[in-house]
Amino acid sequence: MNAKQLRNSILQMAIQGKLVPQDPNDEPASVLVQHIHKVKEHLVRGCKLKKRDLISEPITDEDKPFELPDGWVFVRMQDISLESADGPFGSNLKKEHYTDKKEVRIIQLSNIGELGWKDTNVKYTTFEHLSTIARSEAFAGDVIIAKMMPAGRAIICPQGDKKYVLSSDAVRFNFPDILNKRYLYYAINSSIVKDQVYGEVQGITRVRTSLNKLRTYIIPLPPLSEQHRIVAKLEKILPVVDEYGKAQEEADKLQAELPDKLRKSILQEAIQGKLVPQDPNDEPASILLDKIRQEKKRLVKVGVLKKSELKEIPISEDEFFADIPDSWVWTKMGNVGSWGAGATPSRGNPEYYGGDIPWLKTGELNNGIVSNSEEKVTKKALDDCSMRLNKPGDVMIAMYGATIGKLGIAGKTLTTNQACCACTPHLIYNWYLFYYLMANKDAFTKLGAGGAQPNISRDKLINYPFILPPLAEQHRIVSKIEQLFRELDYYNWNK
Repeated sequence: MNAKQLRNSILQMAIQGKLVPQDPNDEPASVLVQHIHKVKEHLVRGCKLKKRDLISEPITDEDKPFELPDGWVFVRMQDISLESADGPFGSNLKKEHYTDKKEVRIIQLSNIGELGWKDTNVKYTTFEHLSTIARSEAFAGDVIIAKMMPAGRAIICPQGDKKYVLSSDAVRFNFPDILNKRYLYYAINSSIVKDQVYGEVQGITRVRTSLNKLRTYIIPLPPLSEQHRIVAKLEKILPVVDEYGKAQEEADKLQAELPDKLRKSILQEAIQGKLVPQDPNDEPASILLDKIRQEKKRLVKVGVLKKSELKEIPISEDEFFADIPDSWVWTKMGNVGSWGAGATPSRGNPEYYGGDIPWLKTGELNNGIVSNSEEKVTKKALDDCSMRLNKPGDVMIAMYGATIGKLGIAGKTLTTNQACCACTPHLIYNWYLFYYLMANKDAFTKLGAGGAQPNISRDKLINYPFILPPLAEQHRIVSKIEQLFRELDYYNWNK
């Protein structure tokens, strides 16, 4: 049971007479109702109320939602209120009637919180304008009820401002001082009024009630002494429930964030040599780096790479951001693969589109293997527009905007737009590079900050520090990452 459910359950106990014990010496609630009726008769004689305000539809046994203790009665809201009113039509209280002066505070829907008055979205109108909508004036101690969003929630009008007036979607009830208004506030916010609101609503798209309907709604009324005892008990219990709710929200937030935080932690451990043990029999990464240099020379000879790619990008100790095992080495990402961005062929040339070569946009990267795309281009587009053709196994990363750092591995030969940069790894495990990029996503986003949207480039990628483990350990690291990620997915699925 969450905090909201617990609160509702406690309010339900309160209005059914199950929260505090009854006292047979308490004056029955029926006496209160009779007294209020006499007060209203007096107001009718003084022309402050109309005779129709004394008329109320009888409450039948079918109307009663549950049994009440002895001494309690069901009443309609109009039976126990001295007066009620709703807000003015929207056209009678518009922006042109607002003022910067703190004269008449407008009670808006946003002020009617589910847990009481919310002192937000402060707006005022003038004393002069209030005189034109006087029937909608609210007074400290009035019970204010929202007609919508959600309908039926109630607050007690506070005392902080000089005067108050209702907005169009609020109503007020003036209950006599012989009733405990805090009890009425809790009763109206309980399920008994909500059930009546939602059982008979106006409006198709939004649940909405009205002043006339609210007047007829039924609430249980206990003896006055018991009203006081109920309120005292509620105001002792509900703050504890609210604290429980805050703790529960924090726990839920932590639980929701935990898998993502664990993934990030796993990836950081992985790229720093802390996820799997080192094996002294592994060929050191320094030798692997030498082999990569030789492989690049071979690729230049056969025309796959340009001579410019043989130039090694230096790295300094100032760029190291972690301690790594002795068998690992620091280098730059541009030294371990061939990097290149894609392109967008001219939309004005129909010969460029509708071919059989997948043309990937960064929104189609899925942090996994990508084998198809929404659009395809022709070989002519590939040749004319100098588009990079990525081979199966190439690692791709988004460089712009909201998708920055999103990844994919080519599942087949494909090309991309210019917002995507791809790498053909040289002798290193492509999935290790993939997870290395994933581990550094936050760093790439920070690296791309400063403009209207985050933006990294091929140049920034090839100059980014790279931690290179022995090849055998790369495979062990990837295997361990994927095992732990599967376990996290299983936890999420079964929690």
